[in-house]
Amino acid sequence: MKRCNLFYKWALSVCLSLILLTGSVSVAINSLTAYPEQALKLDKPTQVTIAAGMSVTKLVQQLEQQGLLTDSWKIKYLVKLKPELAQIRTGLYELFPSDTLGSFLQRVLEGKVVTFSVTLVEGKSIKEWQSSLDEQPRLSLSEAPFLTVLKAHGDDSGLPEGKFYPETYYYHADESVVDVLNRSYVMMQSALNAAWEGRSDDVQVKSAYELLILASIIEKETGQASERPLISAVFNNRLKLGMRLQTDPTVIYGMGERFKGNITRKDLQEATAFNTYKIKGLPPTPIAAPSQAALEAAANPAAVDYLYFVSRNDGSHVFSKTLKAHNAAVNQYQRRKKK
Repeated sequence: MKRCNLFYKWALSVCLSLILLTGSVSVAINSLTAYPEQALKLDKPTQVTIAAGMSVTKLVQQLEQQGLLTDSWKIKYLVKLKPELAQIRTGLYELFPSDTLGSFLQRVLEGKVVTFSVTLVEGKSIKEWQSSLDEQPRLSLSEAPFLTVLKAHGDDSGLPEGKFYPETYYYHADESVVDVLNRSYVMMQSALNAAWEGRSDDVQVKSAYELLILASIIEKETGQASERPLISAVFNNRLKLGMRLQTDPTVIYGMGERFKGNITRKDLQEATAFNTYKIKGLPPTPIAAPSQAALEAAANPAAVDYLYFVSRNDGSHVFSKTLKAHNAAVNQYQRRKKK
């Protein structure tokens, strides 16, 4: 009987120990699984870089060293319970005041890195774009990136103007500017080819590149989107009749750094490769980056017989069929004379 009682006591003791042990393990597991719910301690957004080879354990330890959380030792054991936490992705990530460790790690697991953007504005030149690119944060710059892209696509002309599509491009931290510009180049070639294939039978340019040149001039001359086909028609009609284009933006482009905001009579008489008051036909290259709308207008000019236009000084233009009517419009809107 005594032996029975001793056995029962021992069995009861073992059972109680197992219950306590099981309870302790359960508490420990619950503590680990609840760890990602810990709120990060920050009052404004901050960024962290996950370098190649960094483990999630090192990442969480780094966050603790920065004072953003506590008990980083738990992540080592939590990963054993949830191995998927080890699959973090490299890159630059942002942490927000509303973040918990779990919400931050979820973005890291999904690779939702910080993105930056750069807008290559239509109507601007390569030189102007380069200045904008030079000021971009976390963009890896290189020498002559536009020419690098051209060469990569088999273009050894050394003439990048107009061959890149104006758009807003998104990039990751330390991404190469060449990668960004490569996307721009491919988009422009696609848009240009589509415009060329869909061109009107009456278009007077002889190649897709000439269409690009014409579109760049239309872009610079247009203040209102609705007028692009009309301005295109004027230039197309002039090309058809062998008239000079006589467009100021080409003069300005040919002047380069000498342009200070005004064009003089002397500037109009200067023989440069881009001065369409002196040369016949198109200038040798585009003078800016044309938009999609400018490409389409160049390919499909309006069915009108205008040969002239003059600015009303409000972004719109007066279009004329004859020189007499044009001079009257110039007197009214440019020389401030009464009709």
